[in-house]
Amino acid sequence: MKRVVAIIQPFKLEEVGEALRKVGISGVNMTEVMGFGHQKEPAEIYYGTENSVSFVPKVKIEVMVPATLVDKVVDAIMRSAATGQIGDGKIFVADIDHAMRIRTGETDNAAL
Repeated sequence: MKRVVAIIQPFKLEEVGEALRKVGISGVNMTEVMGFGHQKEPAEIYYGTENSVSFVPKVKIEVMVPATLVDKVVDAIMRSAATGQIGDGKIFVADIDHAMRIRTGETDNAAL
């Protein structure tokens, strides 16, 4: 099993969600996050004064998948989240040792 975490632009969330559904993913977690990277810091105008903002809003998507689906999931996120601009985000893939569905007691791939 693998954990795929993607940090994307907020306006791409629905498009990424639809792309994941198309490859057979039925469960996704989403969190609104703030961060910074290579993207320029946006400036806000407050009472006529420009202020630099250190963190920009992003969305973190997390999905646990069987190892056989990782390439399809990563490809779906890449295609649907890309704008070609700085700040499109990043994707991380990590191993999951064990999973359990609380309601049924199913484990590992069956719990996904």
